[in-house]
Amino acid sequence: MTKLSFGAHPYLLGFDQLERLVERTAKGSDAYPPYNIEQRGEDAFRITLAVAGFREEDLSITLEDRALVIRGRQSDDEEERIFLHRGIAARAFQRSFVLADGVEVAGATTENGLLHVDLKRAHPETIVQTIPIARK
Repeated sequence: MTKLSFGAHPYLLGFDQLERLVERTAKGSDAYPPYNIEQRGEDAFRITLAVAGFREEDLSITLEDRALVIRGRQSDDEEERIFLHRGIAARAFQRSFVLADGVEVAGATTENGLLHVDLKRAHPETIVQTIPIARK
């Protein structure tokens, strides 16, 4: 008995990358930094990451093959610091979110140790196309 994968179903033509997308999102990820995802309207979303201690130049946001990738790396202080207790996480991180087709990044801001990334869903125009039938 052969197993028919979701992406190879005969009625789902052109969705062969869907299975890879599901596998990529299902991979376990670190819980750092914590984040929220909120709906801010019918077609608007916001991802908020807790990035206390990171400056704007320590953060980068890229869109790579429908994946929104947020990275943070704190620069080392030039002066030697001696910590008696270090309870504030200062490690580098990478957090990825897969965006659906039509979802675009509207902007990003930092406020009170939080990084806000605003997303919007664009509504594509419906196009009806007539395909001519050629005779042989």
